Amino acid sequence: MKTADIRSAFLDYFRAKDHTIVPSSSLVPASDPTLLFTNSGMVQFKNVFLGSEKLPYVRAADVQRCLRAGGKHNDLDSVGYTARHHTFFEMLGNWSFGDYFKRDAIRYAWELLTVVFKLPAEKLWVTVYHTDDEAYGIWNKEMGVPAERIVRIGDNKGAPFASDNFWQMADTGPCGPCTEIFYDHGPGIAGGPPGSPDEDGDRYIEIWNLVFMQFDRAPDGTLSPLPAPCVDTGMGLERLAAVLQHVHSNYEIDLFQHLIKVAAELTNTKDLANKSLRVIADHIRACSFLIVDGVLPSNEGRGYVLRRIIRRALRHGWMLGVRGDFFWKMVKPLVEEMGGAYPELVAKQSFVEEALRTEEQRFGETLEHGMRVFDDVASKSGTTIPGEDAFRLYDTYGFPVDLTADIARERGLSMDMAGFDLAMEQQRERARAASRFEAKGQMPAELASQLKPTVFLGYEALSGQACKVVGIVRAGKQIDQLNEGEEGLVILDRTPFYAESGGQVGDTGSLSNGAGRFDVADTLKMGGVFFGHAGRWHGAQPLRTGDHVDAGVDTSRRQAIVLNHSATHLLHAALRKVLGTHVTQKGSLVAPDRLRFDFSHFKPLSREELAQIEALVNAEVRRNAEAEVRHMAYDDAIAFGAMALFGEKYGDEVRVLKMGEFSTELCGGTHVGRTGDIGLFKIVSEAGVASGVRRIEAVTGAGALAYVVDEERRLGELSHLLSSTGDDVTEKLRQLLDRQKKLERELESLRAKAAGSMTSDLASSARDVDGIKVVAARLEGLDAKALRDGVDQLKQQLSDCVIVLAGAADGRVSLVAGVHGKATGRIKAGDVVAHVAGQIEGKGGGRPDMAQGGGLDKPQLPDVLAGTVNWIDQQLAG
Repeated sequence: MKTADIRSAFLDYFRAKDHTIVPSSSLVPASDPTLLFTNSGMVQFKNVFLGSEKLPYVRAADVQRCLRAGGKHNDLDSVGYTARHHTFFEMLGNWSFGDYFKRDAIRYAWELLTVVFKLPAEKLWVTVYHTDDEAYGIWNKEMGVPAERIVRIGDNKGAPFASDNFWQMADTGPCGPCTEIFYDHGPGIAGGPPGSPDEDGDRYIEIWNLVFMQFDRAPDGTLSPLPAPCVDTGMGLERLAAVLQHVHSNYEIDLFQHLIKVAAELTNTKDLANKSLRVIADHIRACSFLIVDGVLPSNEGRGYVLRRIIRRALRHGWMLGVRGDFFWKMVKPLVEEMGGAYPELVAKQSFVEEALRTEEQRFGETLEHGMRVFDDVASKSGTTIPGEDAFRLYDTYGFPVDLTADIARERGLSMDMAGFDLAMEQQRERARAASRFEAKGQMPAELASQLKPTVFLGYEALSGQACKVVGIVRAGKQIDQLNEGEEGLVILDRTPFYAESGGQVGDTGSLSNGAGRFDVADTLKMGGVFFGHAGRWHGAQPLRTGDHVDAGVDTSRRQAIVLNHSATHLLHAALRKVLGTHVTQKGSLVAPDRLRFDFSHFKPLSREELAQIEALVNAEVRRNAEAEVRHMAYDDAIAFGAMALFGEKYGDEVRVLKMGEFSTELCGGTHVGRTGDIGLFKIVSEAGVASGVRRIEAVTGAGALAYVVDEERRLGELSHLLSSTGDDVTEKLRQLLDRQKKLERELESLRAKAAGSMTSDLASSARDVDGIKVVAARLEGLDAKALRDGVDQLKQQLSDCVIVLAGAADGRVSLVAGVHGKATGRIKAGDVVAHVAGQIEGKGGGRPDMAQGGGLDKPQLPDVLAGTVNWIDQQLAG
């Protein structure tokens, strides 16, 4: 049974059981910055489990694409070297939201595996949480699984509820006991049953986990019952395919075999069992789907993880002898395998290929740049490359640590691997900390179950009277009142305040009644449907749940935000018209003082392109088209021509904003009535923020006018300094810069002549030691580059020589040493620099033939250099 057929059969089975088939959500969790990637099927349903989001169905099934290569769940280092670890994988799941529970979940799983997929019942083992007698009884008495094949698993991870059979997504949030189904590959494979000392073997393989979501875990570890028990199941498609296709390794299934064969052809590798081919085949899936979901390579966050996966794949290609492009060519066979299930992969094939090709080409540049950084590190490190520097090379410049170690060995240097491991662990700790669910803005499950979603009044009004306080939250916990000066989150039954969403910042303002005033510093969404007003209470009497308040938004601030938000939509449309339809939004910020728009594009925009984009937006502003809002079903909106924005999670009914014939997008934000309200649009800056991602910042309305006035002021000051009119200021400045460049060239020429004269004098006065010329001197007025040139000139003049030159500026000394000819092998330039630097509170090192360093400009430097000549004599004599 092929992998594609397994995927279809699973969905068909649960469709027949009255489950709604939902599409896979993005690998980037929608509106959830606390989680790095979607690492399981339940991520998109988190708020449903907490009771803060309601769905129109109570049963669901899906095939969710998942990634485990960062944060708490990270399998990256094991990928390619085990039979079942992957970065990207597909999770088959069925869900019950307060509908069926343990009995039906177990019955469905057993029927699907033994009847539909025809797995032998005697090959299946199950585990249950040690206190879950209900699940044990269902398996034993109703499914007929004998007691010897049912294993109770206790708290085997060192803490209460820390068990292989008590599931939780993070340190806080939804959790509950689970039952796992294992397949027995037979006595020919090493390993014992689950719960035994030999359970880590490959004989018994977990294929399905049924989680009975019953609790919400608070930061202090306490468990609170969820509003309605739910079922969350997950079965790895790759593992199931391996079982059904009668192979032992996931990499032997049809999907991977195709990718491995293509990887072998591209790398000219004959051995299809080579683990590097597995890595490449796995990583093309992770990289491609991350790019499809809007992630592009960068040096931080999700982009950093993507870059690390790409570099790991390229490193394995390099190990197979590849020196040119190859990885991006894996996208086409991936589309052939998975495009039928994921049409978005087909639609973005060329974009994915271009993103990978660009990153692959830059890998060569990274190696070259990394070498320069390595040389700088080595020149300052003596005989050992510090672990923190090796990690910086790896983390910031993408320089593989094993490559760093190889180069260090070639140059006779060691590397502090323990220090590197420590820096790596500290980075992992930061990633784990960043992936935890935080209490800020968290909606207590008990409160969420009691409330209806907040009614938003802010599309039509900026104030509301007699709004009821239905909840007060602080540090993720419900409280009854706020006293004078206390901070908290106030939830109203209805509000004109817009909660931060889709890039638009939250409103500020005040809530007031006869007892006092609550100053709203921000508004944020809690549980997806509740609006939390964050701020501080000032009043003679406490603000209590049940009180009524008058709500007032800061109108001038909201108006400025509205102008910038509508301009963002016009900018998006203009970018697509000028640059092409590959442009998609990668993030935005809509604040009162500016707008920021990140978009996919692979090169800087020219001045002409920016001018054209700005002109298009301002033309639409002058056209003064109506900003028309419609509500419709999501599919109807897409058919209507609306664009969905990256990172947003949409419901069944969506809000469509149409501004003339120029822009149509899905958006829940607040906007102008007509485009002319924007007044003026002015681009302030354009820059790259990641590989393949550009950023434009702009201003509108009064902010744009202020920007123009400020530009005119600066132009006036520049004209005054250049004694010119505004008309010829550019030409005068160009003449001034040309003159400066000419003078710089003349100065450089004079310095070179001076250096040549000084090196001639030094060459004539060099000490001869057994046919090797030795020079150690200080040269005034030369920087590090000039010193290197001086060393090179002396090498040419003296042939067999050892040279160390010093140049001082601003209290610091630059050192450069060189070894040439017969002296090579008898003494190292790095040792010479280290000897001098160590006596002036500095350090240095480098290659055996050329090294750099530095230290303090101390009075004893002449004596140090004189003594160094004698030291070099001794080294050569020894």
